[in-house]
Parts: sequence; C-alpha cells; structure tokens
Amino acid sequence: MEIMPAQYGHADQIAAIYNQALISRTATFETRPRSIDDVKSWIDEGNVFVVAISAAGRVAGFARASLYRERDCYAGIKEYSVYVAENQRGRGVGETVLRALIDQCRADGVWKLLSRIFPENRPSIILAQKVGFEIVGTYKKHGKLEGVWKDCVIVELSL
Repeated sequence: MEIMPAQYGHADQIAAIYNQALISRTATFETRPRSIDDVKSWIDEGNVFVVAISAAGRVAGFARASLYRERDCYAGIKEYSVYVAENQRGRGVGETVLRALIDQCRADGVWKLLSRIFPENRPSIILAQKVGFEIVGTYKKHGKLEGVWKDCVIVELSL
C-alpha cells in the first residue's frame, strides 16, 4: 500500500468511498452525497489530506485534517476524519492513513487533532485509541440525523 497526498485524479474514488459511508449513517451527519467537485474543493482547501493506494492502484481509504475553528487561537488544531472502502476494511488501511495524517500534521506544526465519532461506530473509536487518541468526553444530542438525536464521542491527540 502506498500513501500519498490526495490529488484531483483520486477525487472520483474518494467521493465513492465517502458516499458508501454516508449510506450506512454511522460515520457522518451529512446526508447529501458528495460529488467529484466537492472532493476537489476539499483538496483545494490546503489541509492535510492523504490517500492509501492499493496494489491494484485504487484508493483504499483516506484521512483528512480540516479546519477546527476559524479563530486564530485554534490555528494549530485540526479535526480529522478517516474513511475506508468497504472492500478494504479490516486490513489496516484506516490505521495506515491515520498514522500518516498524524505524522504530516505534526510536521506541519499542528498541536492537536480531534474528532467527533458516533458512539456506535466502535471501529473508529477503537482505531483512534489504538493510535494514541483519548476519549475526553461526549457531546449529548449533538445533532439530528434523519430526525434522531445523535451523541458524539470526542477524541483528541496532543501532538
């Protein structure tokens, strides 16, 4: 597996992976499928965005660190997300891209990474803890997804 920065040429595969997760309703509050142009705009944002390329030359998964808050005092904090293609889950792809993301964020001077994870998304919570994140709390009724209130477990890692 090769790790590299996300590029426009990966946008269709990244969108497909994200949209797979969207359907399951276990990883995001988003309900609108993302297009190739949406993913290209994520790449244009200039945040850390890495992909894992399988031996078959396909995007197996990706990790992205994005703006946490706009205020200057939060400039060194990023919120991360990890998504893995359904046919690549359980193979270490998520851990590989998350570790690469952490390394790049550290090199870029980011001092903290955090994420909000649905409590029922146990694989994501386990992955976060495996690479050093700790659970620091839970947002209760953080948002509604299809009319149902959802909590979010907050994980963070000081770099």
